[in-house]
Amino acid sequence: MSLQEQIRNDLKASMKAKTATKTAAIRVILGEFSRQPTKELADPEVIAIIRKLIKSETELLTASNSKPGDSDYISILEAYLPQQATEAEIKEWIAANIDLTTFNNTMQAMKPIMAQFAGRADGKLVKTILQNL
Repeated sequence: MSLQEQIRNDLKASMKAKTATKTAAIRVILGEFSRQPTKELADPEVIAIIRKLIKSETELLTASNSKPGDSDYISILEAYLPQQATEAEIKEWIAANIDLTTFNNTMQAMKPIMAQFAGRADGKLVKTILQNL
């Protein structure tokens, strides 16, 4: 089952369970899907849309001096994202697979690292790890 199908099924379940907050959040996601040029989206496209929604909500909450961690909407959206890689996992993979001496600057190693962790690692975290090596 694709992520898009899972979200549609979760909407039905949420409506039956009468969880208004989750139903509203899922409807926002589905609204974004309907704005896309194709009806069926691949999982990476769905994840990109969800990340965009989380980013915009975080910016709105930050602008209104609220804490993004307190938002039920963001926590519902984050449930559909893949599990994020931990700092230890990233460091371990870098140590095993990246020879930093082949790069003029350690930041040049960002590209292969981000490609490996496609969507599972935050760029800011990777940058911090590379700066501390």
